[in-house]
Amino acid sequence: MPEDICTERPLYGGSISSTFPVRFQDVSNIRQVPDHQEAFVDPSRDESLIFELLDLKPDVNDNGSAVWFLQDLANEQDAQGFTLVEQSGVVEVPIGNVSVVVTTAIGQMGISKARQGREAQNVVQVYLANLRLKNVGTDVLVVGYEPILISPLSESAATVGAGVPAPAAQSGFLPMAEGKVAMITGGDSIIGKFVCYHFALEGATVAFTYVESIED
Repeated sequence: MPEDICTERPLYGGSISSTFPVRFQDVSNIRQVPDHQEAFVDPSRDESLIFELLDLKPDVNDNGSAVWFLQDLANEQDAQGFTLVEQSGVVEVPIGNVSVVVTTAIGQMGISKARQGREAQNVVQVYLANLRLKNVGTDVLVVGYEPILISPLSESAATVGAGVPAPAAQSGFLPMAEGKVAMITGGDSIIGKFVCYHFALEGATVAFTYVESIED
C-alpha cells in the first residue's frame, strides 16, 4: 500500500508540533504567513495544510463546531456550491491535565486561487478538525485542501493539469478517502460526475442522489 513519508515538525516556534508528510513545503519560505497560521503546500498535487489559532468562540456549540468553521471558511473564501460530505460527533481527548474537545468535518466547495475570478474556481475537498482548548480560550483549526476537479482557467492547471487530478495511489501517496463512504448530491451533473469519479479512484464507496426531473 502506498504511504507518505511523515516527520514531526515544530509549529509556532516550537510551542507545538505535528506529524505530516514531508512532501508539504513550508509556505513561509516563499511568502509571508499571518502569525496565527502555519501553512504548508505540496505544489505537485496542489494540496495544502493549514494550522490556525483563533480566539475561542463560546457561542459555537461543541457539537458541530467543525461544520460551523467549515461553513465560515466557505463564506470567507467566497466559495460556491458548498456541500457537507461528513461530520463527526464530539470526542474529548485528555492531554495531560487538560481535556480537549475535538470535532471534524469534510466538505466540498468551489474555490478560486489567489485573485482569480469565479470562472476559474476549482472543486476542492476540504478536511477540517477543530480542537477546542477551553482552558486557554483557543480554537485550533487543522485544515487540509485536496483538489478534486481543476478548472482549465485556474493557475493550478499549469502545474497539475486541468480536470480530475491523478489518484493519490497512482502518485505513490495514501488516498485520503480510502475506507470511506462518499454521499454525493447532484451526482448526475457534470461536476457531480467528476466528484463521484474522483472518490471512486481514491478508494471510497460512492452513493449519489439526483433530481429525476432535471436533465443535465
